[in-house]
Amino acid sequence: MADFRNKEEALKATRELQAEFDRRWQSRQIDGQLHQLADLAADMEDPRFWDDPERARELSTKKSAMEKQLVPWQSLRSDLTDFPDLIDLTMEEMGDPKAAIESIETDFDRLEQRLEDLLLSEALMGEDDPANAIITISSGAGGTESQDWAEMLLRMYTRWTDDREFTLETLDLQPGEEAGIKSASLLVKGPSAYGYLKSENGIHRLVRISPFDSNKRRHTSFAAVHVMPDIDDAVEVDIDEKDLRVDTYRASGAGGQHINKTDSAIRITHIPTGIVVQCQNERSQHKNRSMAMKMLKARLHELEKEKIEQDIESRSGEKKDAAWGNQIRSYVFHPYKMVKDLRTQYETSNVDGVMDGDLDPFIEAYLKSIAGADARRSQKVGDA
Repeated sequence: MADFRNKEEALKATRELQAEFDRRWQSRQIDGQLHQLADLAADMEDPRFWDDPERARELSTKKSAMEKQLVPWQSLRSDLTDFPDLIDLTMEEMGDPKAAIESIETDFDRLEQRLEDLLLSEALMGEDDPANAIITISSGAGGTESQDWAEMLLRMYTRWTDDREFTLETLDLQPGEEAGIKSASLLVKGPSAYGYLKSENGIHRLVRISPFDSNKRRHTSFAAVHVMPDIDDAVEVDIDEKDLRVDTYRASGAGGQHINKTDSAIRITHIPTGIVVQCQNERSQHKNRSMAMKMLKARLHELEKEKIEQDIESRSGEKKDAAWGNQIRSYVFHPYKMVKDLRTQYETSNVDGVMDGDLDPFIEAYLKSIAGADARRSQKVGDA
């Protein structure tokens, strides 16, 4: 929230916000995109434009998409340019300097929020971002400690989906020997579920006084979270049945007597990549196999995307560690309370709130950070 003592402070803050906006404008190459949009508009005015209906529809769709993306940038740029004049006008027209400053603060906060919203919306424009999400939580080494931590993460994501009024379906659940879970796979359904939850991909570390240690010693536990998009059936992924090993086993989670007395659960191993997926949420072995194949398809699709991303990084000269297999966030319960994301440096002492599903500040910080990184990388590739 803006807190200005006088007009000069308001003008200084405005210049800083304009500079930040200009950096974002340049990194996203908005000028170049506006030129492309102008060229498209000129092409569409050609009387022969509709001679090729298929190409015309393609270009019309592209123009509409570009306008939807660029108009908010143009609008905010215009309002930022005009804001110093608005400050002068507000100070002149309002007789009370304090009331004038309060009005300016309110308008400035709106401009800041519009930039924040713009950056966040840009970060959710990936090909798979609108999709539902499949989350797999796996306990790390450490037995009961890590299995309990994995179950705590399961509860955290369940609370987050509840708060957003998303729906959650348990695809697979492997209980721990004494407490917690060995692993769980969840299907989260909601607008841009994958776009938001991709921020959770990686290793989550817990530091606490163990409730399972009679000597009340401090323990460190790890759990891995893997998030992938629930891709559309229209997406083609080549899977050779000869590359698959399919195992059946008895479901160990909830589901009544039938599900626990038949070998309806399915585990599929993709031999060339070593990827393993499993599903036990349905009574039918056929339905579990179908869902497991869908999960495998999503993993292989994601693997192909990672190869493309690595190629882009190599051309841009930028190296980015893959989230899977790297620690992304620390949750410290003792000797102090702190949750810190190691990628964005966002942190909070409200540990209880985070464990109750208050993840949005972490998610938004991550999305804004990758939006900036993607823009810088695109600019490097364009300059190469």
